[in-house]
Amino acid sequence: MVAASVLTEVGAAQQVRDIDLRPLGPSDVQVQIAAAGVCHSDLSLATGVLRQQLPAVLGHEGSGTVIAVGADVTRVSTGDRVVLNWAPPCRTCWFCTHSEPWLCEKSLAAAEKSHAWVDGIDVFPGLGTGAFAEQTVVPETAVIPIGADVPLEVAALLGCAVLTGVGAVSNSARLRHGESIVVLGLGGVGLSALQGARLGGAASIIAVDVAADKEPLARRCGATEFLVAADDVPKQIRKLTDGRGADAAIECVGRAATIRQAWSATRRGGRTVVVGIGSSDDRAEFGALEVFHFARSLIGCVYGSSDPDVEVPRLISAWQQGRLDLEALATERCGLDGIDDAFERMRGGKGGRTLAIP
Repeated sequence: MVAASVLTEVGAAQQVRDIDLRPLGPSDVQVQIAAAGVCHSDLSLATGVLRQQLPAVLGHEGSGTVIAVGADVTRVSTGDRVVLNWAPPCRTCWFCTHSEPWLCEKSLAAAEKSHAWVDGIDVFPGLGTGAFAEQTVVPETAVIPIGADVPLEVAALLGCAVLTGVGAVSNSARLRHGESIVVLGLGGVGLSALQGARLGGAASIIAVDVAADKEPLARRCGATEFLVAADDVPKQIRKLTDGRGADAAIECVGRAATIRQAWSATRRGGRTVVVGIGSSDDRAEFGALEVFHFARSLIGCVYGSSDPDVEVPRLISAWQQGRLDLEALATERCGLDGIDDAFERMRGGKGGRTLAIP
């Protein structure tokens, strides 16, 4: 038995319970969790914005140490340190064979299968990983080995926030050196996007958030300008960009109103990237004439449009070179019994990423 934070119904408080992990299959890996980031996607699963079979152990942004492997596992060995990959590509579907592994048709297959039991009842792993627990069992494709020099706590952030935020800038927005960029919403992903903009050589990095007290953290992550969220943010951004608007905008909130602001803050011919996950009935509207006139690109971004097996080693290299500040992103720690409080801080726009330490 291992302790885990278990969600039994949508909107309910999570409970720390003892669960029985299923036995290892031939291609499975058992991981002792060192840390799991509390992501907005976990909140969306807990509140029903995203579908989740229940009861479930949420948590998909994790790191830890391999403690057991199935008979056919070749990717890792017992004792290896790993980052979890919540959307491992199958490498054989249409999207994978057309160089878009982040859209893999089978990447969430593990999420549909029970990975544990509580009092004899099936428990499902949130986004296939179930990282809000002392241990989890995942397919070997869902772990990425890392070196001994990367602290396991902050390594967890590589599994979602950093990969998504940096990838949104480099892969989806395709930021070019010397361009301007605005990032709306400074949670873990937004702060990572700021760092991605700095890595990409942006000349102007404008950060926008509802919380004025996030300015020092935003500037540590690369922001050259900071604006408090308001109705006239697009107008303020145009003033900061010679009247044109930013070359690229990254929306990390997941609301129609913020998507609309990001669009309006982008120059003619620029790129607006939507990273935030919103509800299906929150409609963003665009006039047919403005779509033509502004010639902007509106781009959806899943998992940073990244291949984690390729990108995580690159991000680790950037951290090793001192160009990526992972430590800045984790502003809070909690135990398995503190995840609901972390959700409340998230709702209030407080801090960066909370790390749950089992």
